[in-house]
Amino acid sequence: MITTEVVAAEDLAFHGVLALYTAVEWTAYTDDPQSLRQALEGSSTLVAAHDDQLLVGLARVISDGSSICYLQDILVLPSHRRAGVGRALAQRALTEYPHVRQKVLITDDEPQQRAFYEALGYTRSDEFQGGPIRAFLRFD
Repeated sequence: MITTEVVAAEDLAFHGVLALYTAVEWTAYTDDPQSLRQALEGSSTLVAAHDDQLLVGLARVISDGSSICYLQDILVLPSHRRAGVGRALAQRALTEYPHVRQKVLITDDEPQQRAFYEALGYTRSDEFQGGPIRAFLRFD
């Protein structure tokens, strides 16, 4: 049975986190494990999904707790995808921020990701109907 719960960074077995990021091939994180550890510790909310003792998914949120929350990461082991784990992670993570109006994420341009995030109620910025918006990014 898969369970999802809010966790503290220090309560996660780091080898399991590293294995999860490796399994989804997020090398920007796995190439610098110390930076990944700091990112976890600096997150506002972490939600872990476990299948018994195995870490099968993780969601990470960064927020000021008032005006914005940024859904930074949602990872699910490939063996556990299409089973509702990603949806459960996102929903549980965002329940911590019901009063926050702006919920933002940035992701790759893959069709399955678009469908997933739209199913969670997100809209692409170029299709937003609430008025003109523009996103600016800088990667160093």
